Amino acid sequence: MNAFLAMGGYAAYVWPAYAVFFAVLLADAIAPRLRRGRILRELRARLARQTARQQRGAAPP
Repeated sequence: MNAFLAMGGYAAYVWPAYAVFFAVLLADAIAPRLRRGRILRELRARLARQTARQQRGAAPP
């Protein structure tokens, strides 16, 4: 097992490469969820502003 983990002397390069790969994979999975949440918040705020604007316009002077 130690020989496998040492990777023939290249472990200092191989294991960080795996770590970077998994970090990028995780970021690639999380980013769309964060973006979706931000877009939904923006749309809700836009809808609330539009509704408020319409209610102000419909109110009698």
